[in-house]
Amino acid sequence: MKRLTIALLGTLLSACSSMDPAPSHSLDGEVFYLQRSALPPTAILSVTLQDVSLADAPAVVLARQSGPVNGQVPLPFHLPYDPAKAQSGHRFAVSARIEVDGKLLFISTEHNGVKLDGSDPVPLRIRVDALR
Repeated sequence: MKRLTIALLGTLLSACSSMDPAPSHSLDGEVFYLQRSALPPTAILSVTLQDVSLADAPAVVLARQSGPVNGQVPLPFHLPYDPAKAQSGHRFAVSARIEVDGKLLFISTEHNGVKLDGSDPVPLRIRVDALR
């Protein structure tokens, strides 16, 4: 009986270990702007990783981080993504925006391409520009 219990527990443990979540990778970086102004305490930073391979279709969002700003620029971000969703041969980009009370204050205006192959700079620096 003892051997049967041990065998069942071993089977159960091996089944649990095979149900690990998808492997996760991440992009770490910082968002900055050149204006000499402080952000209000209600500012929200959003950073998005997208597949931008198709020119005639909307970009596919692979990951998004959004939350309150803690401190002033540069604003750090940690963007986990599932590498299984990043198809080989596709192009990827990171964008950022800062909003206050639903109003857009800053947005990235340049293409911030990433390769997702481990060769991207750390920290990844994303510049956002003020809306006029």
